[in-house]
Amino acid sequence: MRLRTSFVHKAAYSLVLGLVAATVTACGGSKRSAPGPSGLSTRVFVTQSVAAPTARPGIIVVNGFNDTLPSAAEIPAGASPGLMAITSDRKTVLVLDAATNNVSIINASKESSLGSVAMPGPPGSPITSMVALASGAAFVPDPSAPVVGSPPGAVVAINLATGNIFGTVSVPNAQTIVTNAQESQLLVFSNDSDSVTVLSPNLVDSSNQVTAVVAGFDRPVYAVFSSDGSTAYVVNCGLECGGVQASVQLLNMTTTPPSLGAKVSVNGATTALLQGSTLYVAGNGSPSGPLCASIANAAATAAQHCGTLDLIDIGTLQDSYFNNPAVEIAIPDGYHNRIDMSENGQLFIGSQGCTNVGDVNNPVGEVRGCLGIFNTSTAAVVIPPDNGDVTGLQNFSTRFAEYVVEGNRLRVYNTQLDSLLLNDFVTTGTIIYPGQFVDIKAVDFF
Repeated sequence: MRLRTSFVHKAAYSLVLGLVAATVTACGGSKRSAPGPSGLSTRVFVTQSVAAPTARPGIIVVNGFNDTLPSAAEIPAGASPGLMAITSDRKTVLVLDAATNNVSIINASKESSLGSVAMPGPPGSPITSMVALASGAAFVPDPSAPVVGSPPGAVVAINLATGNIFGTVSVPNAQTIVTNAQESQLLVFSNDSDSVTVLSPNLVDSSNQVTAVVAGFDRPVYAVFSSDGSTAYVVNCGLECGGVQASVQLLNMTTTPPSLGAKVSVNGATTALLQGSTLYVAGNGSPSGPLCASIANAAATAAQHCGTLDLIDIGTLQDSYFNNPAVEIAIPDGYHNRIDMSENGQLFIGSQGCTNVGDVNNPVGEVRGCLGIFNTSTAAVVIPPDNGDVTGLQNFSTRFAEYVVEGNRLRVYNTQLDSLLLNDFVTTGTIIYPGQFVDIKAVDFF
């Protein structure tokens, strides 16, 4: 299925929305009773990070059934809310205030704030990752958190019911954290490190806080767990992050301590997504990325450098795309840290700091930004005519749509109708909601 890159004109928008509504109904649209002040049963939370003449920073509640705003009401979440995390039971949402590094705790059902927690690091500490567990705990890596007797950096454990910090685990330069589906093990990744720290959420408030520190990686930055949690596929950034070679390193989580398994080299690796037996891995592979002209399948572009996407069969651990310009998959460059799959197999890959081409507000000639869309059925790649960093992606299990925040604009892609729905809340000339959007979480679609 091909996904067009041209925007839908507003004149056709109501017709397209009607088709989408019919699609949602056919796919089993939500029948839940309307929760919270918004009165919506299909809610999407979007963080809006700046003050505007007619808006305040906060969480905007969007109707995920028909992509509309029920009102101008916002859920307060600090002066500059951005990054979010949501519990697996969809009851609680964490929101990071980038201005203060305070973390707000939001009751999703009541659409209200339960208060905020100040992170121990100074304002401006680059917090880029959080996990929130259904058990009632959240964990936030703070790379600048002061730790007595150790280098800066810690994982901060928060009690979601009380809003109290109940543990601070020393992990120097802690940057990224991931959890398995069982929420029984956490992996923590630190900047400029070749090791991965393993934590047990149940032990964070005891003296045995760190389960293990496993060495032998090559600048690991992320991981994806198998569905049963027995294996973690650790993403080695390699040369792009000051190491040697991008790869995926298997980590056996059933041994004590976890033990290294096979390593599969890839063209670039900073993020990954596991779907069935295929592991999708994206990255630059070097600080700049390869020349787009060196990749045979790269579309003609004014951008000099590209990123790459690799597909690994986790059963055979084979990757036919590695170091093969004839079949490599070219995507926009930048640091790839957003990846998501639509219900019908459109893989959305977002980066930050990419090469922007043209001007979305004056679309003459090529327009290109940090989003690439890979069709897993045809292997075709679409790079939509948009500019800016991708900071939020959200698919829906009950409709063929993908929400994307790129360049602080919210786009709605309809992946079944072969088109991009125009629901752009901040673009000049189509201002539906003033401000700058950052992150997205679907509360009622899961």
